[in-house]
Amino acid sequence: MGQLQNNALPVAIIGGGPVGLAAAAQLVKKGEEFILFEAGETVGSSMLEWGHVRMFSPWEYNVDKAAKELLEKTGWTSPNKDLLPTGRELVEEYLLPLSNLPELKDHITLNAEVISVARKGIDKLKSANRENVPFQLYVEVKGEIKIFQAKAVIDSSGTWKTPNPALSNGIWTKAERSLRDRIYYGIPNVHELENRYQNKNVLVVGSGHSAINALLELAELKDKYTDTTITWVLRKKNLHEVYGGQENDALQARGELGILLQKLVESEQLKIVTPYYINVLREKNGKISVIGDLNGEEFIIRGIDEVIVSTGFRPDTSFLSEIRLSMDSAVESVEALAPLIDPNIHSCGTVRPHGEQELRQPEKNFYIVGIKSYGRAPTFLLATGYEQVRSIIAYLTGDYEEAKEVHLELPKTGVCKTNFTTSTSCCDEDTNVNSCCSSPVPIKLEVKNNSCCG
Repeated sequence: MGQLQNNALPVAIIGGGPVGLAAAAQLVKKGEEFILFEAGETVGSSMLEWGHVRMFSPWEYNVDKAAKELLEKTGWTSPNKDLLPTGRELVEEYLLPLSNLPELKDHITLNAEVISVARKGIDKLKSANRENVPFQLYVEVKGEIKIFQAKAVIDSSGTWKTPNPALSNGIWTKAERSLRDRIYYGIPNVHELENRYQNKNVLVVGSGHSAINALLELAELKDKYTDTTITWVLRKKNLHEVYGGQENDALQARGELGILLQKLVESEQLKIVTPYYINVLREKNGKISVIGDLNGEEFIIRGIDEVIVSTGFRPDTSFLSEIRLSMDSAVESVEALAPLIDPNIHSCGTVRPHGEQELRQPEKNFYIVGIKSYGRAPTFLLATGYEQVRSIIAYLTGDYEEAKEVHLELPKTGVCKTNFTTSTSCCDEDTNVNSCCSSPVPIKLEVKNNSCCG
């Protein structure tokens, strides 16, 4: 049917997060067989790692249409579209009920880590008859390696497990890895980890929503434990760039995050070091020293007890070494998406609608979707991933016109920057430079209404 050969074989989905399960729902709708591999103990396992964080995108943008149709047939009631779910609520109220539907449950394998993907019997170099050879997925299931065949592969494995390092040049060093018990990557639940951070010298690295989140929670902790000190290092020359669209943001909670950060900065409860570029992390006598450059001069931050690194994430393509991929060398995104999302070029409120055509790889019937398709770019919204997989599956099953009809309406950030030479209160409707609207990592909303993307 359509573009799919080996019709007796299923479509393989890597990753049981929101976008992977949306792909499964779309395949059910089309009557296609599938197998889904989730490395964690439950679907949405990565989201549960930031389950305490409230998203800045409301339910309206977080539920896939095909998944909703399947759920509503069972009497499931969609949450209020205007409310903001936490990561845990998204899993428990949406992903788990979806994964437990009979149409999906028997096709999902948990504790299943995909360690390699290839074409059956041939390596990446071989071209003859390649498109007609099925995929082979080597999957570690509870310690045992199993081999599965598929007629198409959709990689929605995300980036959460591969954070960026603290060093500004993006390099992982042995010294930093040796400090992993003192460094938290991502968004810590500061309230649950009070004993770890109370009355400690804490360094927060990064300028995105995750870093803001950590700063706001640490400020609350400092109110309770007054000997807690907070140092914030970032590379921005102008802090106002971090504050975002504020009142002009179409997502109120996301805009409020910048407002709260500005108030925190003005309260002088934290030490800010910027523009700062980290070169080395060292430990001596139980304390961490950070060596870097401040305004072109070496500057050392000493006496740090704990570090929170919120510098984003990067895709892991190591298990795809035998798949022919076309990825942008800088953004590490699907190549066609890079001009739309490269933060060096612009950061606007919407991304041009894109689907199967933009996500197509040199390896026929292989696709990278969801946040992983955006590589290192710091913007993503779940609704984007849902439209990606809808288009892809329409194409795979022969509905070419439906695949081309890609519609994506995303709320604007209230800030539009192009080549960092202009900054306006909203995006120019005539501009050809567009980007996505939200962060690829969850944003805390609970403290004083911060938020997240998904």
